[in-house]
Amino acid sequence: MSTAKASRIVVDPSALHAAPLTPPVSKSDAQRALVLGHLTGSWPLPSVQAEADEDLPADVRVLRQGVEALRLPPDAVRDIDCADGGAPFRILATQAAVTPGAQARFTGTPRLGERPHGPLFTSLREALGPMGLTLTEGTPWPVELRAPRDTSNATPVFRVPGAQSSQYASSLLLGCAALYLRERRPWRVEIDGPLTSAGYLELTLTWLSRFGFDILRSPSSYTVAGYAAPPAVPTLPGDWSSLGYLLLVAWKTGGTVVRADTGSAHPDDAIVRLIEQVGLRAVPAGPPFTLKVEGQLSGGLRASGEECPDLLPTLAALACVLPAPSTLTEVGILRVKESDRLEGIRTLVKAFGGTTELQGEQLLIQPPRTPPAGFEMSSEGDHRLAMTAATLCVLSGTPLTLTGPECVEKSFPGFWRQLSRVGVRITDAG
Repeated sequence: MSTAKASRIVVDPSALHAAPLTPPVSKSDAQRALVLGHLTGSWPLPSVQAEADEDLPADVRVLRQGVEALRLPPDAVRDIDCADGGAPFRILATQAAVTPGAQARFTGTPRLGERPHGPLFTSLREALGPMGLTLTEGTPWPVELRAPRDTSNATPVFRVPGAQSSQYASSLLLGCAALYLRERRPWRVEIDGPLTSAGYLELTLTWLSRFGFDILRSPSSYTVAGYAAPPAVPTLPGDWSSLGYLLLVAWKTGGTVVRADTGSAHPDDAIVRLIEQVGLRAVPAGPPFTLKVEGQLSGGLRASGEECPDLLPTLAALACVLPAPSTLTEVGILRVKESDRLEGIRTLVKAFGGTTELQGEQLLIQPPRTPPAGFEMSSEGDHRLAMTAATLCVLSGTPLTLTGPECVEKSFPGFWRQLSRVGVRITDAG
């Protein structure tokens, strides 16, 4: 589908059948691996190069292009368009700041400019500003950065709050890896207060270890303290955020999903555990990393945005077809994603005939007594809301009219092709 402008499609789930479903590579894993491959000399990263460009999530392509820009000659001015990629922007900003003498000019969508980045910028300025770092913010674009040429006299510590996003700490830890390789002295990230979405920081730590970095941990700090090249370049798993949709579709259609490594460090593999609350069970189905889902729906579910924020929209779709109410907790983080996903979830539930009640950080979802004959939804340009609405369409057997399906390119370019494999008919609504 073209990404030139939003279109409207009808998603018709009336002729479902079983088929194997395949997720894309994990964008969260790929982003970390791309940076570490760049830093350690494994460039281009083989497991990313093996994927066809049209199958790579847009955020992965954005980050790869940004890293290519950072690899330009030292005196080049790097223009880096981060599009709508929050993680690529935050990761690349730190990498630019620790690339000796780099000059970078970042741009992105208006929505990306509205998302919070201040704590990361403050941390970079405090640690590297005395060495000559300059970082100038537009309104909101461009963000212009000039890195110091020598950081050897800097105090080797980044300090950052844990609230809002773990991406700040992950970005800074990847920066510590770059600085360790150049200076051969430990660099540390100190986190102030509780950490939001801690599983994503654990994912960063896992990838640092896979690429040969030695990490020292304390309750509130992480230090990159050593490096030894690994015997082989690590490969990339399937994307567990995408597997959340596919597992539910596979349950409904009686099919399977591949590339589902339950030993992944990705926090969204929590989907396997969370669906057990409502009578479903993911079990091996033949070849390695292939799963099917068995069981009958029962009760309601409970899940936390602190643990797995990107799964909450998917679980909200499941909640709409359960026989009892469900509760999502720590939902405030959803407001600062690609869209206000908290309101997006409430809009979806209402469009499907259910109700929601927001009490502080808790969202109660009451499913409808009977599914509607059809429902309409706008993605608001948010890939997860588009795929969540389509997942609900399949789970309920209810046709969906969706505005803005193109946004799935951000994380799962082949999503609509995968639904077509199980008999979902997708037509232009005009």
